[in-house]
Formats: sequence, structure tokens, C-alpha cells
Amino acid sequence: MAEFSHDTKNGGLFNEEGLVLSSDYSRVMETRVIPFLASHRTDLRVNRGGVSLFTSRFVPEGTPRGTVMIVHGFTENIEKYAEIIHSLLKNGWCILAYDQRGHGRSGRKSGIQDLSLTHVDRFEDYVEDMKAVVTEVLVPMPGPKVLLCHSMGGAVSAMYLENEHSPFERAVFLSPMIAPNLGGAPASLVKAVCRVPITLGLGQRRAFISRPYAGPEDFDTSCATGRERFNWYETLRGATAEFTNNGPSYRWALEAINVTKKLLGPGMPEKISIPVRVFGAENDSSVIPSAQEAFVSHLKNGSLERVPGSKHEIYRSPDSVLFPWWRRVLSFLAGETA
Repeated sequence: MAEFSHDTKNGGLFNEEGLVLSSDYSRVMETRVIPFLASHRTDLRVNRGGVSLFTSRFVPEGTPRGTVMIVHGFTENIEKYAEIIHSLLKNGWCILAYDQRGHGRSGRKSGIQDLSLTHVDRFEDYVEDMKAVVTEVLVPMPGPKVLLCHSMGGAVSAMYLENEHSPFERAVFLSPMIAPNLGGAPASLVKAVCRVPITLGLGQRRAFISRPYAGPEDFDTSCATGRERFNWYETLRGATAEFTNNGPSYRWALEAINVTKKLLGPGMPEKISIPVRVFGAENDSSVIPSAQEAFVSHLKNGSLERVPGSKHEIYRSPDSVLFPWWRRVLSFLAGETA
């Protein structure tokens, strides 16, 4: 199978797996991908703990080969995965995705007016939300059921798999946030800094390390290496206030640091019995690679692959990196062995 083969049935705009060739990326996304997704999509809401979770189901034509559940990362939303969802649909999968609380079109805690601020009271809220979406929406969908999660979504999914009876048969983790990168600062110091405003009742305030959304991110300092993919989403993000998440509250930051001890606690990763493939970025400034290695080393059936030429958002790499890597993801989701 050629790495850069075109789908001639679709005018040479896609590769064989339904990913978009970057040469005309934004136009193809807007004129072909988004309308296609809309024609296969049903939106609904799952309510848990007073928060409404925006949820989407996508159903392919013909008999589905199973269902992929996507759990997105910090400051993300469903729409950022449009190209990935398009490929999964073209490969016969149903897809279930949702905006996590405080993200995208899901509910935010009362009193938070800045849509670009990302807050959670306790990380376990994310896990309970995932459990609710699985129970209410995923369970009736076609099997086999497999999991695809990124960054913060990887931490949420790992906690879910460690603590719940799971319907998933396999899981792919993309740059999972087993431990956030604190830029070299000691975790104890960052925790202490966060605890001061929290103790004063200001845990919902924006952490001093970030500012409210003020326009497009800079590509060179972003987590993406595919410029066309980056540009398309930044245009969408800037046009939709709910998609402008860009920084944490003090409480979110403290919860993110504390998640490492929970995920790597004695005997915790060992509770995950399904096959797990972790893809780590070669150049990742958002999470700590050694924590991913520690996580995988304790899994009953886990493996880790570093993706050359990638940053944190592997799925927003240039064609030369994205296409061969995504083919390996699809093979694993389908239960094929390397």
C-alpha cells in the first residue's frame, strides 16, 4: 500500500484511509469533509451532575465494523477531530465523541463567564462523565468497542479503565497525560502555588501562567507540526467562542498534577487487561515521556511507540508523518497484529 496514494474516486483529495491531502486542506475540509460528517451525524446531550455534555454519534454507510469512542484532550472538542472521524467513517466505524465538561459545547460550572478558561473541581468528574456517556450512549452501539484518547483524555480514560468494568476491547492512547510537563518546576512548588488561591476560595480563577483567548495561536510554538491542519482549526476556533479554551484554572492545574499518583499507584495500571497501544510524540513539551513509559511498563498487554517528527498533537502532523502513523492506528483498532 503506497503511503501517499490518492483516492481517485474522490478526485485525488484523500489518501486511501480517508485522510485529507494537505495541498488543498481547508477547502476540502469545508466542502467535502464537514458536509459528509453532517450527513452521518446525530447530536445529543448527556446530563450528569448538573452538567450537560455535548455528544455526537457518527454512523457509516453499510454494516459497521464496530464503534470507536474518542476522548479528547485539554482545551479541545469534537470538531478538532473532524479529519480523524472522517477517516474512521470511511473505514466502516461508528464513532462516539463528546465535549468534556468545561470544553466546547458542554456545560461549564456556574459562575465561569470566560469561555476560554478551563476548569474542573475534581479530575474524577471527568471520569464520571465518561462513565455516563459510555452507559447511556456507547453500550447500545455496535461492537466491538474500542477507545481512542488523547492527552488529558488519556488520563481520563486510564482512570476509567483502572476503576470500571469496561466494554472496550482495545485502546489507543495518543500522547497521554500520565504526568503534565511543568517546565522543569518541581511539582511540590507548583502545587503550593495553586493551593494558595484555592484556599482563599479562588480555585476557579485563571492560573497566572495563561491569559484569556486573544486570537490565533502561534504555529511555531503550538503542539502541531502540520501547518495546513493547524490553520484550518485555528480559523474554526476563532469563529466559535465555545472552542476558545486556552488555559487552566488553579484547581484544574492542581488536579492535573495530582493525577499522576492516581494513575501510577501500586497495582493500578495492572488493572487494565485489554490490549493498549500508546503512541508518544518524539518532541513533546506538554507531557512527560518517562511517565508514559512507566505506565506502559505496568500494563498487562501494553506497548509504546514514539512517532518520529511529531509534537504533542500527532494527529495534526504533516502528511509524511500522519499517513503512515494513522495506518498503524487503524490496524490496531481493527485487532490486526503488527
